[in-house]
Amino acid sequence: MNLFIKKSILLFVLCLTIGTVKAQSNDFAQYDLGLGLDFNSAYTDAETIISTRSGHFNFNYNATPFVNYIIEYHTGTLQGGDSLTTASGRQFNNNFAAVMFRAQLQMGEIIDYSQSKMANAFKNLYISSGIGFVVNHMTTINRASIKTPGFYTDGENNSNEIVIPARIGYEIKFFNKYNQPGFKIDAGYQYNFIMGDGLDGFTAGTGKDSFSQFSIGIKFAIGGVATYRKQITSD
Repeated sequence: MNLFIKKSILLFVLCLTIGTVKAQSNDFAQYDLGLGLDFNSAYTDAETIISTRSGHFNFNYNATPFVNYIIEYHTGTLQGGDSLTTASGRQFNNNFAAVMFRAQLQMGEIIDYSQSKMANAFKNLYISSGIGFVVNHMTTINRASIKTPGFYTDGENNSNEIVIPARIGYEIKFFNKYNQPGFKIDAGYQYNFIMGDGLDGFTAGTGKDSFSQFSIGIKFAIGGVATYRKQITSD
């Protein structure tokens, strides 16, 4: 009888241990902090596109490992135009700041990645969109054409505009000793639709301004452990 009790207790402890290990492989942090670098191109009324850089910081709420809600702050420079070579003479330097809120869906939320290496490779691919606003401040701007005397483009040196970000990217997850995502590398392409014409400081044409970003960033898990319905990793 005693032997039976000891074996039962041992079996119970073993099952509990196995269950705990399995639960840990489903665990994830609900909150991340991140930062990154962006390479920008502005599409505006200034004919010449110039590549610039900016930085971003973000806070992430992870409803699941593959459904994320992100608030992000961007700051940096947008440039365009060439006062010496273009007919309009338009040239600008915009020290901008933007705050954006995005919802992000990774493919792991909607596909079964446990039985296919191909599906497992695609589970971290994501699409994302949301809304935000951008604050524009022209530090340098040329409105008068050098090549066409008398030609001048009106506009404002400072403006605030709504922005609609649309993003596609890939998030590489690195797991800690508890088999939870400890930090992530995020690489993506984002196109920002501006609901106005003030990104370059010029009011010209009929189209709205926009800018694109190639970005690379890192995110660190900071807590709020929760359990997902399936294993995050796949053998």
